[in-house]
Amino acid sequence: TKEMSDPDRLQYHKMHSKPIMDDLKQWMEKQFDERKVEPNSSLGKAFNYMLRHWQPLTRFLEIPGCPLDNNIVERCLKSAIMHRKNSLFYKTDLGAHVGDIFMSIIQTCRLAGINAFDYLTEILKNSRKVFKAPDLWMPWNYQNAMAESR
Repeated sequence: TKEMSDPDRLQYHKMHSKPIMDDLKQWMEKQFDERKVEPNSSLGKAFNYMLRHWQPLTRFLEIPGCPLDNNIVERCLKSAIMHRKNSLFYKTDLGAHVGDIFMSIIQTCRLAGINAFDYLTEILKNSRKVFKAPDLWMPWNYQNAMAESR
């Protein structure tokens, strides 16, 4: 399904995934109805969570291009959590502030598929141009600004 367009993938999921998801929901509800699973047990809590959040968890059956997972968000949060842990060792508030800025820039570069070191190097080399038009020097379009300034 990786090679499919978003609308084709949606149709695929409607045809193949929706019946499975519907059966899963029905089965979980049946487990509660037949008292095979206690609502307060670990499994019952997991079922209740899934049933309470059914619509958001099944958005991939309704929205073209909707991802099946939230791995991108998880990776971003992991970086922020690691930064928070490491920031305990900053000696000053200013140092922590600068570290926060760099963490944000590096994460933005990562999401844009840009090498953060190359980006920061070019920003420093072209600092006057960046100061005059910072919107042209964002990680996702700084290479265009470099090409135009040559």
